[in-house]
Amino acid sequence: MTAVDFELLFKLRLVVARHGEMDNARWWNTQQMLGRRGAAVLGRGLPKTHFFAQARVVFEVARNRCHEIFNPPGCMTLWNLPASLEERFQEHCQAWLDEPDKWATVFQKIATQSGTDLLGSLRDHGLIDEPQCAAVGRLRRSAENRAVPIPGTFQPDDDILAVMAAAFARGEPGALAIPYARLHDA
Repeated sequence: MTAVDFELLFKLRLVVARHGEMDNARWWNTQQMLGRRGAAVLGRGLPKTHFFAQARVVFEVARNRCHEIFNPPGCMTLWNLPASLEERFQEHCQAWLDEPDKWATVFQKIATQSGTDLLGSLRDHGLIDEPQCAAVGRLRRSAENRAVPIPGTFQPDDDILAVMAAAFARGEPGALAIPYARLHDA
């Protein structure tokens, strides 16, 4: 399996997760959980790790919502990567719990994210580049409007993860479309 920058994956998931909340794109049923409201509620009981608790809640809601809408076999989505990669991602998340100060500014910037310009948000965070934006511009939703297929087969790497995150922009407010890529080994 190719190398994946787990910090990049975490940040991509954060931006897409915040974008999909009810006060933004209305894709999953969380209301400012990654915003100031979530920080205020969870910060009381979890003063040092509340950011990660907020992320875990929204990640799980997003994962479940995407799974309900479109779950293609032999494919990966931003929320459904190969099991070994997800396990390694969780190990990194556990280690980051000991570094709350390192992540505070990232979460604070995520909390202020609003609107419907996902590509702009990803660019503002330095998570996608122009070739990735151009690739997303060429993608189209499937006939039933539930998915955004990325042509070809892939191994998980930073580029395809960034394109899958950015391709959520092919959806519309209130109309989620799940970007997916076929796995090379599937």
